[in-house]
Amino acid sequence: MRASLIQIAVDEGESVEARRRRVTALVREQAGAADLVVLPELWTTGAFAYEEFGSEAEPLEGPTYEAMAKAAGDAGVWLHAGSIPERDPEGPLYNTSLVFSPSGDLAGAYRKIHRFGFDKGEAVLMGAGEDLVTVRLPETTLGVATCYDLRFPELFRGLVDAGAETLVIPAGWPERRRAHWTLLAQARAVENQAFVLACGTAGTHAGVPQAGHSIVVDPWGEVLAEAGAGEEVLTVEFDPAKVAATREQFPALKDRLLGLPAPRR
Repeated sequence: MRASLIQIAVDEGESVEARRRRVTALVREQAGAADLVVLPELWTTGAFAYEEFGSEAEPLEGPTYEAMAKAAGDAGVWLHAGSIPERDPEGPLYNTSLVFSPSGDLAGAYRKIHRFGFDKGEAVLMGAGEDLVTVRLPETTLGVATCYDLRFPELFRGLVDAGAETLVIPAGWPERRRAHWTLLAQARAVENQAFVLACGTAGTHAGVPQAGHSIVVDPWGEVLAEAGAGEEVLTVEFDPAKVAATREQFPALKDRLLGLPAPRR
């Protein structure tokens, strides 16, 4: 299976509409090169451009949804379209990820559960999601999380319990904490014996330099590919069957005693 992580540079001088057109073209360029394409968190506005969230928020099936659905269908790829600031007509804003099938149909939508900001920024401007989301592909099951979620291992245990084998994490991670980004991506892969596809942004969001360095990690924690700091498309081939093989060879998940899902009745 081939995945392309598109590490988008968010230039504050580029309009949201111009960036949407540019990213749509980048997705279409992955036709024949990738089975799965992943975009970063809040790439339309920038993850730290808090003042833009309200003005650029969209309904779920807004212009970004429409553009990404068509791009996925045109390219014939599974597309994790990163996340958008979603405006719920009956509630708050949400940081919402969208996943599309190769036919352009919505396969999953995830509202970010852990919001960053420590009582400011995203933490007060966005509502918290409540549901874990997995998406079944022919080759693997995706577990969907977003950026700051990476620091909360219990979320990923829940995704694994729901069948996730490949953990996909779009992010707008700051450069000053890049070491945490790499460390946590590898930790989530090792402890869950799953692939991790973590796609970040480049550029600067509202004065906050971004880490870039999108990364793909296998179930043993080996880094299969890592991007640099600037905008680039990181394409990697991986074997989803390695998840089952790893879990059979080293069955640590079977020894869990805490946090197990409740038995079915």
